[in-house]
Amino acid sequence: MALTGTATQRHIPLVDLAAQQREVQGAVDAGLARIFAETAFIGGAAVAGFEQQYAAFLGGGHCVGVGNGTDALELALRACGIGQGDEVIIPANTFIATAEAIHLAGARAVLVDVDPQYLLIDPAAVAAAVTTRTKAIMPVHLYGQSAFVEQLEPIARSCGARIIEDAAQSQGATRHGRSAGTLGDIAGTSFYPGKNLGAAGDAGAVLTADARLADRVRLLAAHGSRVKYEHEVIGRNSRLDAIQAVLLSAKLERLAAWNAARRQAAGRYAALLAGLPGVQLPVQAPGNQDAWHLYVVQVPDRDRVLHQLHAAGIGAAIHYPQPVHLTQAFAHLGYREGDFPVAERAAARILSLPLYPHITPEQQRRVADALSGAL
Repeated sequence: MALTGTATQRHIPLVDLAAQQREVQGAVDAGLARIFAETAFIGGAAVAGFEQQYAAFLGGGHCVGVGNGTDALELALRACGIGQGDEVIIPANTFIATAEAIHLAGARAVLVDVDPQYLLIDPAAVAAAVTTRTKAIMPVHLYGQSAFVEQLEPIARSCGARIIEDAAQSQGATRHGRSAGTLGDIAGTSFYPGKNLGAAGDAGAVLTADARLADRVRLLAAHGSRVKYEHEVIGRNSRLDAIQAVLLSAKLERLAAWNAARRQAAGRYAALLAGLPGVQLPVQAPGNQDAWHLYVVQVPDRDRVLHQLHAAGIGAAIHYPQPVHLTQAFAHLGYREGDFPVAERAAARILSLPLYPHITPEQQRRVADALSGAL
């Protein structure tokens, strides 16, 4: 579903990017005017400023802007020295980029099931999947939640593995007061336009408290070069451009307020949808303050319900219709249907309802009425 347009009386989009843009347009126009006047398109003050601002927003450490979220995860893996012959444990219920990054780094994705309530990586399943080749555990902070990283830490220590967070959906989420993206050794995040903090195209960042890892990411993301035309290692070209940094800085100033509005909207949905037969509502885990990137319910006969919502002008969606092991792209891993029953059952039932900072109570009532009617 395209992330475009704005809410109208008839249609309620999954995400309303136009409303966000109206809030930041003045600051963006001023920032872009500086960029074009100075012709500072690659790197420069705008990028460095955003990196510093986002690191401070998360509570400290280092932020390295890169081209997109998939690159961020791959560069985090490579910075940790993970590659050929290594295994990285991930949940089966995630966007395919989590597994793609591992494959692109030369390692092998080892999938595990998720818990049935939050659909986050199951620490017990992780412990059972560890082998002598396990070099990283990659929890995914799905839907704006924070995975239970503290339960993964002793497992990682026992096998000498890194914890690499997939923080693509969790800008502003916390666990026990600590920001998602700062809970492990290193993290990758995405600023795809539909994220809580979204750019005007593809963009991402690597986050870490370890200065050496941050330096390694910068090296790898710049053709393996610290000095122009001097190349220490084989790297790649993956950088956050200045135009995206301008927009991200403007939105970052509003992110806390926008996330608070998302939490209020999630609370309204919980009240509006309470008691609907057969519907499992999302709940916040103890210790979490979720960013509510998505509001994901589970419903029976999901595909029919989705069709009826679309017919009623409700921009609902599915995140994600297939667990990684059932995609053709990762059939080579050798998993089969039935290997991860919780993730597979959820994939047939999950339904993302419209949720964004500017959604109104009236729009949410329309969504709730349409869902009730479809059921």
